[in-house]
Amino acid sequence: MNNSAVIIGGGPAGLMAAEVLIGHGVKVDVYDSMPSLGRKFLLAGRGGLNLTHSEPFEKFVSRYGKQKNEVEKWLLDFTPDDLREWAHGLGIETFVGTSGRVFPVGMKTSPLLRAWLKRLDEAGVIFHLSHKWQGWNEDKSLKFQTPEGEKTIRADAVILALGGGSWARLGSDGAWVKWLDQAGVKVAALKPSNCGFDVKWSPHFSERFDGQPLKSVALSFGEFHRQGEFIVTKDGVQGSLIYAASASIRDEIEAKGNAVITLDMSPDRREEWLVEKLSKPRGSRSMSSHLEKTVGLKGVKVGLLHEFMPKEDFANVKKLASFIKQMPIPLIAAHPLDEAISSAGGVTFEALDENLMLRNLRGVFCAGEMLDWEAPTGGYLLTACFASGRTAAAGVIKLLDTKTAA
Repeated sequence: MNNSAVIIGGGPAGLMAAEVLIGHGVKVDVYDSMPSLGRKFLLAGRGGLNLTHSEPFEKFVSRYGKQKNEVEKWLLDFTPDDLREWAHGLGIETFVGTSGRVFPVGMKTSPLLRAWLKRLDEAGVIFHLSHKWQGWNEDKSLKFQTPEGEKTIRADAVILALGGGSWARLGSDGAWVKWLDQAGVKVAALKPSNCGFDVKWSPHFSERFDGQPLKSVALSFGEFHRQGEFIVTKDGVQGSLIYAASASIRDEIEAKGNAVITLDMSPDRREEWLVEKLSKPRGSRSMSSHLEKTVGLKGVKVGLLHEFMPKEDFANVKKLASFIKQMPIPLIAAHPLDEAISSAGGVTFEALDENLMLRNLRGVFCAGEMLDWEAPTGGYLLTACFASGRTAAAGVIKLLDTKTAA
C-alpha cells in the first residue's frame, strides 16, 4: 500500500493511530503544535500513571455515562486487558493497585513514552514538531504554521487527534473548534470535566483552611454517593471525590445557577451514635475540643460546621449530629476549562460515521478527547483515547483499501 496519512496531534490517540497505520504499510506523518510529543500524557502521569482500570468490563463501560454505547464500540476492539498487554510489549509491566487502578510498575509515564516513540520512529513514522494546524486551504490541503513559516500538506487521509480544551500550555487548547465550525462540522461547546468548583467561603474560612484535605468523607449529589477525599482551596473545592461527581454537578450549575452537595463527615458512624457521644457534658471544654474528644471531629471538618451551621444550633446535639452527617455545601461555578483535568463536549457523534470519519469531510477522521464524550479519572480517559485512535486508524485503512480496489 503506497497511501499516506497525516495525523495531527501527538498524544495517546494520535500515536496509537500512527502505530496501527504504519503496521499496515501506510506512510505516516505526525504533526504536533508543541516542541515535544505527549506533553499532557506526561502530565497525567506526574502523580503515577493510571493507565486503565481492572474492574469488570461491563462496569468499566458504564463509566462513560451518556456516550457509553459509542465508547464501548472502541473498547470492544481494544479492552483494558489489551492495553496492559500492549504496554507489556513495550517492556512496561503493570500492576493493579488497591483501588483497582492499573499502573506501570515504575509509576511513571516517561519510560513508556520513550519506548513507544522509539518503536514508532524505527517503524518509519515521521514526526513534525512545532507545527500548529491552521485549518484547510480552499483546495482542501492542510495548512500549518511552523517556525519556518506557513506550510501546505496533502495526504490520502487525515486523523485529527487534537485533544480537548484543558491545559492549553501543553497544546490542548481547543483552537481546532473554529476550523471545524467553518467546515460545517457540528461541535458541542467544550466544558470543564474532572474539575473543581467555586464556593463562596467566608474570608476567615478561606484563609484558615486553604489547602486542607477533607479525608474519610462521603459525598452525595443526586444518584451519586461515594466515600473518599478532596481538598478545600481558597476559592472552593477540588480533588478526586469532587472530580468523580463533577459532570452532574457542572450540569446542575448550568441549569440552575448553583448545586448543593451533601457531605457526611463521619461516614462510618450512625447519627444515633453521634447524638449519644455529643450528649456527654463538655464542662469547660470548648465546642471544638468537645467535638474532637467525643466524635473525633477536628480541623477543617469543624471549620465547615462553623461555616454553614447556625451558631445557635450547636447547643442542639440532634441538629449538630445531623449537620455532621448531612453537611450542605453550595457550589456556585465550575473552575475554568483550562484548569480542568479534561473537557467535555467536542465533535458530536452525529457528525461522524461508525469509523469516526466526518460525514461531510470524506477522508478526515477524529479521535481522542476532541470527541464529545467524557469520563472520570481512574484510567478511563486514557483507555478510551488509546482505543479511539485505533478505531480511527482502522477506518482509514478501510477507506484506503476501498480507494486501492477502485
